[in-house]
Amino acid sequence: MAPNGSINSRSTRVAIIGAGPAGLLLGQLLTVAGIDNIVIEQRSPEYVLGRIRAGILECVTVEALKRAGVDGRLREEGLVHHGIELSFGGERHRIDFHALIGSDVTVYGQTEVTRDLMAARQASGVPTVYEAEDVSLHDFDSNRPRVCYRKDGVEHEVVCDYIAGCDGFHGVSRASVPEPSKRIFERVYPFGWLGILSETPPVADELIYASHERGFALCSMRSKTRSRYYVQVPSTEKPEDWSDARFWDELRHRLDPAAAEALVTGPSIEKSIAPLRSFVCEPMRYGRLFLAGDAAHIVPPTGAKGLNLAASDVLYLADGLIAHYQHDDSHELDMYSERCLRRVWKAERFSWWMTSLLHRFPDADAFAHRIQQAELDYLVGSEAACRSLAENYVGLPR
Repeated sequence: MAPNGSINSRSTRVAIIGAGPAGLLLGQLLTVAGIDNIVIEQRSPEYVLGRIRAGILECVTVEALKRAGVDGRLREEGLVHHGIELSFGGERHRIDFHALIGSDVTVYGQTEVTRDLMAARQASGVPTVYEAEDVSLHDFDSNRPRVCYRKDGVEHEVVCDYIAGCDGFHGVSRASVPEPSKRIFERVYPFGWLGILSETPPVADELIYASHERGFALCSMRSKTRSRYYVQVPSTEKPEDWSDARFWDELRHRLDPAAAEALVTGPSIEKSIAPLRSFVCEPMRYGRLFLAGDAAHIVPPTGAKGLNLAASDVLYLADGLIAHYQHDDSHELDMYSERCLRRVWKAERFSWWMTSLLHRFPDADAFAHRIQQAELDYLVGSEAACRSLAENYVGLPR
């Protein structure tokens, strides 16, 4: 331990801020490639694992986890889905991804992805710092970036070649960039998703996206015995105002009769409201600081893109760093922001479209409702429209 008043200093190639799935995946990919790195996280491991998030993985994300050597449980426990169902007008319509484009998605909770990455990192022995206080980023516009933090009363400094900001929407990484150097694009939606997790079998084999006059609903799952359900609520609602009975009643109202009858209810083991927003920060590189995942962009969860976009960012960044260190080639690092943002904006478009298609907006008039109904009717009746939805949902090629 450093003496009182001194700084405990160390050096590494890449300092990764944030131990969520983006930061841990980047760290694992770099470790596999033999590139020194450290992960610095302000929260505890238990807090990180306690965050309930998405569970739909694109093929690109599955391949990234395979490349990182952490796909064992995913292959055993993940549920491969070949399509989704759209529910409106009292009927369900299946979008068959496999028949339309020959691809699919995998249901595997983000918590489990994080758990697998944590275990792999611990097994590799590479350094991870949890509960780091007062994390700050310095000199990333120079050749000698630094990350400073305090741990157990001791001040620490990490000198590195590059900093990867993977610490989410509210993290320190994006906030460290001077305001004149970044451009923000944002849309905040006037509603959120009230979600519950329950130890009950899913109501259907695949996800059901429901559009109803009372609002949107989603029937999802984490396994064959654990379900995740959502209903659209005004942004002013609070989870504590919703009893389990009230939630189940509202969900039934928004489902088609067959799904409502088949729904198995039970006590919730988690209940929360997720606000919906679209957000992009440009560019995603500032000197030797790279932003990845929610630190750079947020999408409404309707299109199942959040975790998958983060994995895509991390793959671009890992490839760039590996090319730089192993081949003295910085072209991919130089192209990082441009490549990521091209994919990010396509995902933003798809997520916005899905949100607009399925939700009830408080300021929408009768004309808007009829247009929404016509869009849904056209979608399920057009193979071309279904194919477009399918290729966007399973993930566009990198």
